[in-house]
Amino acid sequence: MAFSGKWETESQEGYDDFCKLIGIPDDVIQKGRDYKLVTDVVQNGDEFSWTQHYPANHSVTNKFIIGKECDMETIGGKKFKATVNTEGGKLTAQFPKYLHTSEICGGKLVETSTVSTANGPVVLIRTSKKI
Repeated sequence: MAFSGKWETESQEGYDDFCKLIGIPDDVIQKGRDYKLVTDVVQNGDEFSWTQHYPANHSVTNKFIIGKECDMETIGGKKFKATVNTEGGKLTAQFPKYLHTSEICGGKLVETSTVSTANGPVVLIRTSKKI
């Protein structure tokens, strides 16, 4: 798992539906729709520092060790406890409203966030290139 590096959003699928479902306000969705999110990942063995830089100079950093419960934060500032695990080369973490996975595919960082609903899953897939 070579996650370390600086990554910039290249494409997003399912962005609007996912954001609406988890309660992000329409004006924030509009601002973020075409924003090139930058993600800085520092990996040292099983230890990670994962920072995402959002519009208006807002950033969120989550530090974690694989398999150990840690304090995490959402973009909205909600703090929660989670354990990040690995499954088949993917990092997985259960956020309060969705399951988030990250993996490296073809040299790209692919992040998938899935909300389960009565009508089936709603999925956001963000693909980022290394910069």
